Amino acid sequence: MTNFKNLDIRMAGLGGQGVVTAAHILGTAVVKSGRHATVNPFFGAEKRLAPAESYVRIANEPVYDRGEVLYPDIIMVFAPQVITMGKSYTMPFYSGLKKGGVVIINSNDPILSHEELEGLERLEATIYYVPATQLAVEYAGTELATNMTMLGALCGLVDLFDLEQVIESVAERFTGKTKFIASGTTAALDEVLKSKYDQVSQLIDQNTGAIKAAYEAAGRELSRA
Repeated sequence: MTNFKNLDIRMAGLGGQGVVTAAHILGTAVVKSGRHATVNPFFGAEKRLAPAESYVRIANEPVYDRGEVLYPDIIMVFAPQVITMGKSYTMPFYSGLKKGGVVIINSNDPILSHEELEGLERLEATIYYVPATQLAVEYAGTELATNMTMLGALCGLVDLFDLEQVIESVAERFTGKTKFIASGTTAALDEVLKSKYDQVSQLIDQNTGAIKAAYEAAGRELSRA
């Protein structure tokens, strides 16, 4: 398991995948661990499948920098199209990645080109593939839970916090105990996810199962690395 103390994370995905929500849940989990975090979303037109990014800074001391993460330690790719179709605000998608950084890609199969692999090799980066959308559908019943499985994978691959802190943060998000609304669209997506379940408790239970499944899948990926 990769161990970081202070780090910057860039989450890249498509509109409607809950990248902003994932960043908020991650920030909440970090605070629960006794550290500090700032969370910043970045997106253009609020429409489904448009590029969307979120940035999370984590440190042992208060964090005052709230701008774009230009030099991430970790890049999380929530959709293969970020890479295969260039749906990213940063090209190539790994631009700025620090030496020895980590890339987590939501895909069932390797999708990087020879050129991209060479670029990441020069950076001595570690690449992990996790079938986050597949796990979201299988365990949570909807691809809208892909952001949850990506967080589970992150927790399984990087020593940031305890898995239970992520699960607690998810529960707080959807029971209304914590609020982080970057836009009306973000709030609407929360409601759409809730509508997939009969009760909020069901949402939390099934998403918890998805998070744990991704955590375990990440552990298997880590053992092969």
